[in-house]
Amino acid sequence: MERIGFIGLGVMGKPMARHLLAKGYTVVAYNRSRPAVDELVAAGAIGASSPADVARQATVVITMVPDTPDVEAVLVGDNGVLSTLGPGSVVIDMSSISPVATKRLAGLVAEKGSAMLDAPVSGGEIGAINATLSIMVGGDPAALARVRPVLECMGNPERIVHVGPEPGAGQICKICNQVAIGGALAGVSEAFALARKSGVDPARVRDALLGGFAASRVLEVHGERMLKRNYVPGFRSRLYQKDLRLAAEAAGASGVAMPATAVVGQMLNALIASGGAELDYSALATVLFELAGLDGDAPPAA
Repeated sequence: MERIGFIGLGVMGKPMARHLLAKGYTVVAYNRSRPAVDELVAAGAIGASSPADVARQATVVITMVPDTPDVEAVLVGDNGVLSTLGPGSVVIDMSSISPVATKRLAGLVAEKGSAMLDAPVSGGEIGAINATLSIMVGGDPAALARVRPVLECMGNPERIVHVGPEPGAGQICKICNQVAIGGALAGVSEAFALARKSGVDPARVRDALLGGFAASRVLEVHGERMLKRNYVPGFRSRLYQKDLRLAAEAAGASGVAMPATAVVGQMLNALIASGGAELDYSALATVLFELAGLDGDAPPAA
């Protein structure tokens, strides 16, 4: 079996690494804060002192960190993965980052005689815990074939999609995912605001819509969050803000107009400016509720 290095043990990374341990893989773990590493070591992992230490001990290195600068620091920074990465290794970046940076980093990995896959995920904390993540992969198909059993430990095998052989294809797909979710979030929020303002029970509206063409995972999962005002983070608003920033950059680079996404981005900015950065991104609804003159206050994040 491959010896797996795992860098980034946050809300998503920790349960993903645990699934690899449960499937019998040797996992070498690193995180900026030590308690998360100690917790995984107690579950059977090997603790590492740096990203370089991870790469020294692993044949497959997985990164799951918040943003582009974090991936760059982990791979090419001081004591980074590339300082010790051996030829014939595979680096799998499961973070959501810039497609442009991904192409550059994949080139640097190739210079080491190894392959890099960009494999961002969708499904949030629930998907990470239940190993049902959707995984969007860009990069060399042979490298994907080699590590597919690893990915299947963390995601739904039927939802591991090879988007294209070009580095960054997976990241473009993840951006498309976040754009589509943003439109759905805004639509569900507006529908609930209209129902409430009209004196109609939004819970009954949701039940009815789930039986028709308006049905979606956003209506099902995030609609329930909005009804219960449960904005404990599964995916934090500040991270979704980062994803929409990447979407705007990609749209500009490709000459694509995304006016609806721009509006969603401004509503998200308003949520974060009002103190909602650590709330789940479904708290976007509170902005629309308040615009409608409804009580949109969200409880603090746990």
